Amino acid sequence: MLLPVNVTFGAVLAVLLVCAATVAAFARLRPPREIVTAGVRAAVQLGAVSLVIGWVVRAVPLLLAFLLMMYAVAVRTAGRRVTRNGTWWWAAVPIAAGVVPVVAALLLTGLVPVKGIALIPVTGILIGGALTATVLGGRRALDELETRHGEVEAGLALGLPERDARLEVAREAAADALLPGLDQTRTVGLVTLPGAFVGMLLGGASPVEAGAVQLFVLVALMAVQGVAVASVLELIARGRLHRRS
Repeated sequence: MLLPVNVTFGAVLAVLLVCAATVAAFARLRPPREIVTAGVRAAVQLGAVSLVIGWVVRAVPLLLAFLLMMYAVAVRTAGRRVTRNGTWWWAAVPIAAGVVPVVAALLLTGLVPVKGIALIPVTGILIGGALTATVLGGRRALDELETRHGEVEAGLALGLPERDARLEVAREAAADALLPGLDQTRTVGLVTLPGAFVGMLLGGASPVEAGAVQLFVLVALMAVQGVAVASVLELIARGRLHRRS
């Protein structure tokens, strides 16, 4: 076992969580309570999921229900990070647009079987990537539109449609959401050995098999995140997703 679940494990986690909260508070980055709450939630949720997964993998309907729950939580989380008004639910579009085609292709080609033990982690990774891209792309685009509102007005004065004027201002900022995924892909094996690769090795796979799985995950994530950012940018340019009261 890589990490024995015992008292020492819990103590080290607690110390790391306190350190994270202390640094965030000292540097005035985020409220320390937010850091602690996130850590505690992660522990509770992972414990619950560890128990539930063993149950849902036994039947396809339960598996699909679990995947829908993951999607719904991702939509809620991403939407509320981007905006606090009633348009947050539009975050469902970029996440689905990025994840559904990729998962469908994997199932149709047989690369991933309709089994919870394979489908849940793969889909979870893709949904998580789409969530991150939607949040970063959406927040950066809306922040840029607020900061450079005068440039949007100038574009409108020159005769540009509102969508085009917004895109000219927000596109470059939204594109920054792709940088973490691009950097991770560029430096894989040189700077880090990501989770899928390490997990496969610990599970007994050969280094070549582990590398193939990790390459697939990274490339699939770039596709998912590209579609998610493009979709959330289009929604913001069309005024569907906004911060107005």
